[in-house]
Amino acid sequence: MSVNLDAYTPAEVIEYVSRAGAAKGNMRLDKVFFSAVSAGCLLGLACGTSLSTNTSSWFQENAPGLIRTIGALVFPYGLCMIILTGADLCTGSFMYTTVAALQRQLPWYKMLLHWFVTFWGNLCGSLFLVAIIFGYGEVFSAEPYRSEVIAYANKKQVTPEFQQIFLRGIGCNWLVCLACYFGIQGRDLASKIIGIWWPIFGFVSLGFDHVVANMTFIPLAIWLDAPEISVGLYIWKGIIPTLLGNIIGGGLFAGAYYWYMYLLPGETMSLAALRRRQYAGSSEVTATPATAGGKDDVEASAGMVEKTE
Repeated sequence: MSVNLDAYTPAEVIEYVSRAGAAKGNMRLDKVFFSAVSAGCLLGLACGTSLSTNTSSWFQENAPGLIRTIGALVFPYGLCMIILTGADLCTGSFMYTTVAALQRQLPWYKMLLHWFVTFWGNLCGSLFLVAIIFGYGEVFSAEPYRSEVIAYANKKQVTPEFQQIFLRGIGCNWLVCLACYFGIQGRDLASKIIGIWWPIFGFVSLGFDHVVANMTFIPLAIWLDAPEISVGLYIWKGIIPTLLGNIIGGGLFAGAYYWYMYLLPGETMSLAALRRRQYAGSSEVTATPATAGGKDDVEASAGMVEKTE
């Protein structure tokens, strides 16, 4: 059994992020919306698994950190399904389209439009799952699952202050966008899944706030008649601070930072591209753009473009 350590360089990855952002931002809006609906549903399934895993009164009382860590280990399958099927999560869009706009491959108004459509698509998908699958399916109606849903939502909405949720939102989407970044960096399916898994594990284990995950966690608690949570409270503390924090975490801390580091000067030396030249038997060594290696399978595997040889 051989282990392949080959991967795209950071400069190549952020170039692919820019191209993917341009492709996403120019996609037909109806396709963007339904892609976002799918992403909301898929992430909601992972939220349900996390809630089910956390439902353990003994662990909650005696080892709350351990059970949160265990729940965080299973949650990342949601983003794996989203990225590998090419669905659109608004939090990932904050990085993709920001880089494309900074690179002048996408107009700023299209970036904002993509954010708007993916946000509402994610919300529609999440609410569909909460109402139809979890709600009428009574997945969490019985005890102790109902109590865990309400207790978890109270920890997310009632206990923390507005600014605390905002700061947690920054940390969350910083890690989520790193997961998207690593998902592109890997060349094979196993590498992509491993790259996605650990940053998502990090944000869940730290208790950070993700605006799309909250679209499942909090409405589900409202559906189950959580006494301290209302729709108004959810909008004020579950959407506004989390969304603002996620935009800064994904757009600034991830997207703008890596654009500044690797794309702002113009051309960069692609070590991976040079290595491929050497493998091909070429002795010519020149500075090449980050895209010198060709499209390969990055955008094709994300459903963005057809793969070309």
